Amino acid sequence: MKRMYGLIAILVAFLCFAFFRENNGFTQRQKVPTVGVLTLMHHPALDEIYKGYVDELAREGYHDGKNIKIEYQNANGDQSNLKTMASKLVDDNSTVLFGITTPAAQALANSTTKTPIVLGAVTDPKSAGLVKNNQHPGANITGISDQAPIHEQLGLIKQFLPKMKTLGVIYTSSDASAVAGFHQIKQECKKMGINLKSYSIANSNDLNQVSEQMLSQVDAVIVPTDNTIAGAMQTLVKNANAANKPVFPATDTMVKQGGVATYSVNQRELGVQGAKMTVQVLKGKKPANMPIEYIKHGTPVLNLKQAQKLNLNIPPQFEKAATTKGEVYK
Repeated sequence: MKRMYGLIAILVAFLCFAFFRENNGFTQRQKVPTVGVLTLMHHPALDEIYKGYVDELAREGYHDGKNIKIEYQNANGDQSNLKTMASKLVDDNSTVLFGITTPAAQALANSTTKTPIVLGAVTDPKSAGLVKNNQHPGANITGISDQAPIHEQLGLIKQFLPKMKTLGVIYTSSDASAVAGFHQIKQECKKMGINLKSYSIANSNDLNQVSEQMLSQVDAVIVPTDNTIAGAMQTLVKNANAANKPVFPATDTMVKQGGVATYSVNQRELGVQGAKMTVQVLKGKKPANMPIEYIKHGTPVLNLKQAQKLNLNIPPQFEKAATTKGEVYK
């Protein structure tokens, strides 16, 4: 009988050990943080942001599928999908949310006031209604601005086209970041004495007709940070080439797609900085106390082939800077 009691005691002890080990394992699995990522669409600039984000998380010790889970949602250019996807990320108990583009960030902000949100590539978070103040966000949102170095970009255009009479700007009226970029361009052109004509589109379907009209009335085109135009850059470049007019876009990826040159905010660096802020949040820092961060200096980027195709005189110092410190596409 004593032997039977002993066996029962051993069995009970084993079952208790197994239960607590499994329960502890379950607790540990529950502690693996989930980062929910929402983006508006695929295009080279946004894909670079995401790649930089994932790579930097890994460099910081957060490896997807091991000690962190990354849940990625892409609306594929359809803004009506953003609300549903944002709600899913919140309902899936994401620890931190990362919004790539202003519409994606706004969808996340509309879905939660509690889960921390890190912005990726939002030009002016305050004007987009995402934070109370860019220096003191004050709620559950912080992040990275992709504000372009407009003054540098306009100065570059004047170097390429010293006899330019009229500069055209085209932007998407439904994109808060693009609108903010347009206003910055407008203000800087006024300061620099540049005659500016503005054109807006509601969506990518408008780009062909509006850009054709614009290119018949201007000497060159500047494009702010604009995801819709970036996603349809080939249409703008096709029409610009037909009119023999140069396009100076905001980002390096758009230069690669047929723009002439720019001082670009590095898209990958936006993702890297966003990941660094995400790690700070994962370690307990509150977004309310984290100012919006900016990339201070643009990288010189030149599409040599495109400049030669349009018979442009390339500023020697800029070409040297792009060759030694930036990027030259040949």
